[in-house]
Amino acid sequence: MLKFKDISKCYSLGVQQVTALQGVSGDIKQGEMVALCGPSGSGKSTLLNVLGLLDMDYQGEVRTASGENYPKDAYLAALWRRSRLGFVFQKFNLVPVMSAWENVAYPLMLNGYSRQDQKRLATEVLAKVGLEAFVDHRPDNLSGGQQQRVAIARALVHQPEMVIADEPTASLDSKTAELVIELMKTLGHEMGTTFIVATHDSRMAAHCDRVIELVDGQLAKDNTEVVKWAS
Repeated sequence: MLKFKDISKCYSLGVQQVTALQGVSGDIKQGEMVALCGPSGSGKSTLLNVLGLLDMDYQGEVRTASGENYPKDAYLAALWRRSRLGFVFQKFNLVPVMSAWENVAYPLMLNGYSRQDQKRLATEVLAKVGLEAFVDHRPDNLSGGQQQRVAIARALVHQPEMVIADEPTASLDSKTAELVIELMKTLGHEMGTTFIVATHDSRMAAHCDRVIELVDGQLAKDNTEVVKWAS
């Protein structure tokens, strides 16, 4: 589904150059739930941003299974994110003045769906995450776990190829985190959507299909992969 090869990234801090990633390569399959793990400063958030097309200033290549190169043009990257990717964040990032279904429907609105189709599809995916009784509730009337389920529904409503999740359980208690993890995995497998999750949470990693561990901007030795492009 996705191949990334020799990804390197440096940041400038004043006159100092900081290397965030050093020649990282990997291969992620369609429908797989993959955890990016490692200590703070290991490069997992940087790699997540590259794979989520939030950072295009890097060296190396990212390709889809069909051989498409990731765009490095800001406009094309925005179109790609809008139509082919979904995002789940640690702090939910819901619009407080919008109802649950309106939050979920936001990607559909950006992609030109009619208001009628927005509500129908948003309501359907809210039912999948167990929130059919809360479609008209605003975020401040929902618990943290419910807000994160709305965020997951929003990420999935336009049937993206891949969902990028940044510490999705960090703001949740243990019981709620377990429910959210299982929900993401179940829906990902059911819908054939790939989840790539950056996390410090060992519970999250334990539920994923595979763990990619980063140390000092490189893959841990037991994760090292040699990626070969299809000819």
